[in-house]
Amino acid sequence: MAVKLTKNELKVQKDKLKQFERYLPTLQLKKQQLQSVITQVVSELQLTEKARSEMIGDLDDWVAVFAENKLFDEEKKLSNIVQPDKVICDTDNIAGVRIPVFKELSFKDIEYDVADYPLWVDTAVIKLREIAKLDALATTLRKQADLLEQELRSTAQRVNLFEKVKIPEAKENIRVIGIYLGDQQTAAVVRGKIAKKKLQGVET
Repeated sequence: MAVKLTKNELKVQKDKLKQFERYLPTLQLKKQQLQSVITQVVSELQLTEKARSEMIGDLDDWVAVFAENKLFDEEKKLSNIVQPDKVICDTDNIAGVRIPVFKELSFKDIEYDVADYPLWVDTAVIKLREIAKLDALATTLRKQADLLEQELRSTAQRVNLFEKVKIPEAKENIRVIGIYLGDQQTAAVVRGKIAKKKLQGVET
């Protein structure tokens, strides 16, 4: 869109440039903050997944006894004893983004008769609950990363818009208007001198 070559438009463009240059550092800071937090979240997610894998690996010692699970009646299988109920989360605000923060995973209160199971079941239930909690934590961290990365993409687009489009555009408009107004002023001076000479010629 062609810019108006007027003094009023020159002021408008200068005001826009000041606004863009004032807002850009805030966007850049937000972008850096989001990048830093995403790095932390991804690191925590990797540690959580590693801990989960190690815990599952520790269950290798239980493989033989876990085979007994197949011998249980359907209602007595371990999956019926360990049933997650609710993922409890708080919310936090990071650079204007509301993200879930994992607090706890609750389980359904299922009673079972220890006489119906071998001794290893109590330990297995504890380990399976710990693995389920790590699963819930990992899921929450992935949600955090997704939300933060979405905001980072949006913020990065705004930074690029200001850096590569809006600020250069305003500067160019100011330059073009300045040249035009300068030429107009020069032309006005020249016309004034010519008119003065003509007037002097008439007087003589």
